[in-house]
Order: sequence, then C-alpha cells, then structure tokens
Amino acid sequence: TNDIELAYTLADGLEYVRTGLKAGIDIDKFAQRLRGVTAQTSSQKCAKSVRLALESAGAKFNSHPVAAADWGGTLRKIGYQKINQAFDRPQKGDIYIIDRTHNHIYGHIAAYNGSNWVSDFQQRTHAVYKDPNVHYEYYRLGQ
Repeated sequence: TNDIELAYTLADGLEYVRTGLKAGIDIDKFAQRLRGVTAQTSSQKCAKSVRLALESAGAKFNSHPVAAADWGGTLRKIGYQKINQAFDRPQKGDIYIIDRTHNHIYGHIAAYNGSNWVSDFQQRTHAVYKDPNVHYEYYRLGQ
C-alpha cells in the first residue's frame, strides 16, 4: 500500500542521514550550501563549488583534486560509494561525475540538493554536456 511505501521511504531517508553523520557529513548542511548557489551559468569551477559544500557539511580532506573528473577516489575516502546511475530517483546529497571529453578536459561534478542538480550553477538537468556518449559515475554516501 501507499502507507507502507511511504514508511519505507522515510526509514530509508533517516538511515541515509544517519550514515552521513557517521561519516562526519551533514547532508542537510550540504544541501543547504548547494541551495545557496544561484548562478544560472557555469563559471568553470564546479569541483570547487561541490568541495566547498562538502566542507561546509563536515567533510575533511587531506588533499583534493582540482579536476572534477578526478574526484571519485576522494569521494570514496569520505564515505561515498559508487552506485548504478539513479538520475530518475536521486537522493539529497548524491553526486555525479562526468569524465573528461574532448571539449571538457576537466570533466564535471554536481550534487543533488533535494530538488535540483547543482555544481557552480543551478542546472536544469544532469545532462549538461548534451552528449549521449559521455561517461557518468554516480555516488551516494555509504549505505
């Protein structure tokens, strides 16, 4: 029934927040920082924007990559896990990375704030490159 599905959805959401807190990351603070990004176009600083949001939520980095395409290992070190793409059902705090392309040598990274994908700008969709051949990696805080 719908009530049972809602109960499971709420339980999953609570467990996700608890997992984030165990990793030292407050998903609500992360999403709040992302909601503060109001630009409508990119400034070519997507990795910096996502990093600052993660740090505001409690993530600690000894070092971090500059290029968005290189962030996968760093995300895993702070408690994120690579999962199958879930663009049709994102959860607050999810992050995706687009690998380098011929036209975008640093790649792209963005995070879901609970209602929108955000990088260094408010994205209309996850498909910012308009290229069906790009390679995505999708990450969710440990489950």
